[in-house]
Formats: sequence, C-alpha cells, structure tokens
Amino acid sequence: MATEILIIDDNTDIRNILDELIQDAGYKTRLAANFNQGLSEIDKKLPDVAIIDVKLDKGDNDGIQLLEHIKTKNTDIPVIIISGHANIEMAINSLKHGAFEFVEKPFDRTRLLNFISRAVENLNLKTQNKEYENKLFSSYELIGESKNIVNIKDQIKHLANSDSRIFITGPIGSGKELIARKIHLASSRKDKPFIIINGALLNSQKYEKELFGEELSDGSIIYGALEKSSGGILLIDEVTEIPLETQSKILRVLIDQKFKRINSNHDINVDVRIICSTNKELQSEIQLGNFREDLFHRLNVVPIELTSLSTRTEDIPLLIEYFKEKLSEINGVQQPNIDINNDNLYTYNWPGNVRELRNLVERITILSSNES
Repeated sequence: MATEILIIDDNTDIRNILDELIQDAGYKTRLAANFNQGLSEIDKKLPDVAIIDVKLDKGDNDGIQLLEHIKTKNTDIPVIIISGHANIEMAINSLKHGAFEFVEKPFDRTRLLNFISRAVENLNLKTQNKEYENKLFSSYELIGESKNIVNIKDQIKHLANSDSRIFITGPIGSGKELIARKIHLASSRKDKPFIIINGALLNSQKYEKELFGEELSDGSIIYGALEKSSGGILLIDEVTEIPLETQSKILRVLIDQKFKRINSNHDINVDVRIICSTNKELQSEIQLGNFREDLFHRLNVVPIELTSLSTRTEDIPLLIEYFKEKLSEINGVQQPNIDINNDNLYTYNWPGNVRELRNLVERITILSSNES
C-alpha cells in the first residue's frame, strides 16, 4: 500500500506544488485548504505523514492545533510543520508539540523530500517495533508452579468458552495484562480485536470520548474503544481511576448493552467482552467513594487475584530461566549465568514484581554480552 501524505495549506499555489512534488516522488496525497478541512481529513483517516502550515484560517497557530489533534490520536504519526513567517520561537514551539521537522517557506524541494523519506522510515520502524512487541507479548507464557499461578491457569482454561466479565486484581508489574491476553487467545473471540485502555493514563476530560467515540459536526466519526473492540475483548486497565460520572455511564452500557457516541442520538449495540484490572484494593476504593459498588458487582463476575512475586518465590527460578532463554534469543546473545540459589533473590521484596525481575534479567543479559 502506497504511503499517504496529508497536505494542509491555505495557499493554493503551495498546496498544488506540494501535491505534484510528493506524487512525483511516489506517494499518495490528500489535500485540505483550511483548518476545518484538515480536521475532517484527520478524523476521516489518519495519514502516514502530515505536512501542515502553521497559519491557516483560524488563527496564528491553528496548524499547531491540528498537530496536537493528530498526536492525541496517534503519537507516532510524523508531522512536518511549514511556515512562511518562520522564526526560532515558532520552530521550537512546533518541535515541543511533537513536530517531526520544521520547514521554512520557500522550501528546498530536495530537502523537504528527504524529510518526508525520513518521516516515513521513522513511522515504519515504530510500527514494526510495536508489531514485534505485540507478538512478543503474545508469545510470553504464564510461568510458575505456585498455587496462585496454577489456579489462574486453570481459571483461564475454564473461561475459554465463556463470555463472563472478569476482574483481575494484582500489584503493579505482576502480569495482569498478560492474563487478559491469555484469556483472549484461549477464547472464541481470539480472531477479533483485543483493545486496551488505561484509566490511569487517560486525560480526565477524554474518558468518554475514548470509550464511546464522538460524532463531529461535519459528519465524521471518531470511534471509541467499545466500537474498536466489537466482537472481541476490551481490557480496561486501572479501571478504578475512571471518574464516577463516567463509571455511571459504563454501568448503563452493561445494563442496556448499548450506548451512544458523544453528540449522537443513535444507539450502538455492544458485542464486547469486558475485562477490568486494578492494582488497588477494591473494597477500600468503594468505601472511600472512589468506585461504584453496583458497577463493581457488574464487572466482578469472575474475579482473578494475582499475588505479588514476593509471596510466590518458588516461581522466581522458573521465571529467571524462562526470561534468560527468551531475552538472549531476542538480543542474539548467549544466555547469562545467573545464580538462582542467591538468597537475595528470595528475600528481596520485588516492588515491581515480575516486570522488575524481567528487567533485571534483561540488564544482566545485555551487560554479559558486552563483557564477552
């Protein structure tokens, strides 16, 4: 599929010059002549690369607003900012907001094409890395012979043919997302999407937009996580961080099995299995008034409790051997020597849990390869 470049510039001549130049270089293009057209094109479909003029028809920095809008959708999309009124402050401001490059008008054609080529390479590399990380994450196994891990493995098997909602609790870094992914892979929904939203990372003003989506005034649609995960599984990580007002709307979705996008009166039917997770103590959050008890009971159909690594130290040697093999294979180096009988491994509290142990093994693997 040809790389697509979105050109947003209110100057017809510049827009046409860019269009011809970029198409001649073998890329597909889309054009927008003002702020609203640019916003519509971005919401319709994200480009591979965007070239945006700083000053359009809405104000002195409306191009920067479009840059910010793209970054809220996908931080990896490279945006090249161009301007005929360039100064150092403007360039720095663009780069602070995530611009890939800043180009002054009149621009050097060869230099601009080089920027575009680098932007495409940058995006492809990030995309490949994410695909690799997802495959790697999916390839990880739930390692352990402790009673806690054995019970969870057994639960996953029994949950394969169920659509029951699941609530996973456990400390940070213990493997909650891995369990959710394993449930997805074992279920009849394995060929459908697995979507994650993190309640702790969302802007408090954007929870509902992220969940339910939005219909814009021009008719374009921003799809939310509920629609993106249609037919599959939605993992709401750190669900206790979601504001109470939004919690009540989630409860209504669970009861009615439908929802409305923001700015829409049209009902969207829900076909998604919801898994929630948190590292907090749920009953305490309910008593403090931070989490709705009625929502908890709707979500907590099947509870899965993952304990800390310090309470299942018998899993540590198994995890070390597993990560040694996995990480040496990934990095193309020999497996390091790690003394699994070292008492410090079993007396240490492991506040970062399995993630911290994995990071330790990776660090030793890399350092050992540099010494050899």
